[in-house]
Amino acid sequence: MQALTPHVYWAQRHGEIYLRVEISDAQVRKTCQGHGAKGENEYEFSLEFLKLVKPEVKHKSTQRQVNITVKKPEHVWWDRLTKQEKKPLFLAPDFDRWLDESDAEMELREKEEKINKVSIESRVRKDPFLGLKKGFLFMYNLVQFLGYSWIFVNMTVRLFILGQDSFYDTFHTIADVMYFCQMLAIMEVINPAVGLVKTGVMPAFIQVMGRNFILFVIFGTLEDMQNKPVVFFVFYLWSIIEIFRYPFYMLACIDTEWKLLTWLRYTIWIPLYPLGVLAEAVALIQSIPIFDETKLLSIPLPKAIGMSLSFSYILQLYLVIMFLGLFINFRHLFKQRSRRFRTKKRKAN
Repeated sequence: MQALTPHVYWAQRHGEIYLRVEISDAQVRKTCQGHGAKGENEYEFSLEFLKLVKPEVKHKSTQRQVNITVKKPEHVWWDRLTKQEKKPLFLAPDFDRWLDESDAEMELREKEEKINKVSIESRVRKDPFLGLKKGFLFMYNLVQFLGYSWIFVNMTVRLFILGQDSFYDTFHTIADVMYFCQMLAIMEVINPAVGLVKTGVMPAFIQVMGRNFILFVIFGTLEDMQNKPVVFFVFYLWSIIEIFRYPFYMLACIDTEWKLLTWLRYTIWIPLYPLGVLAEAVALIQSIPIFDETKLLSIPLPKAIGMSLSFSYILQLYLVIMFLGLFINFRHLFKQRSRRFRTKKRKAN
């Protein structure tokens, strides 16, 4: 019985040719016995390739098809598969694996980069304390998340129950936990300084020291400031930002990501961070006349001058520095956000 010709689909890369023969339950010998387009028969085909190929041919039969891989002796791109210009009737492109030359070059480059990356990673000595470092960072972010969650929930519940009356005793209710969280936040300056995390030291220093200045100097030393509504807004804005930031870093320590949390962490600060700085500026402005009146923290000058340098002058200078810090941090955070979503988009593609 004369062997029939099966349907054959082809694709190529720079170093290989892929053939997909449409025969199910095939038994491959010199000819191929199996179920093809014309039922259970023997099938065979021959191709005269455009150029010489390596003699080793790999084939693998599945229930649906026979996959054949032919190696090219050189990594070159062929304009067509066969020496004859007219394509055989049984031959067609395998669009599931089809790439043009530029796409194939990109795929090859990506494979080489992946191999190089694996090679480099295999040569880099693994940090024996990596697990300990991640455990420490996980616990730090967890404690901060719990602290700021308590602040946020407490203030929210009091706002619903007491309404505007909750504005005036926020400091006396929340200050102890806020003191603890903000003192602990000094670790966010130390961690990048000693190499525990790969972030800039200066943006963390500006944010942590700026908040601590407001908390300990403006609110902590002036009793008249402790009963003002601005305390509520400062504390509330701080806590909203942190209840999304800390769990994001906490999950990063265990190589886990929640898409919604990632989006919130890199988006919610855009309106809240400037509002927080604005609330801090209001607190500073409200404290200036109090420092002028009480002479608290004023710097004494020589007796010949007969006066002292009011701390309010320092606060006015700090106002300017604070908005400069806002610009630096905002720019840094926007770069982080753009880099993050650019990387995610690249991986998705």
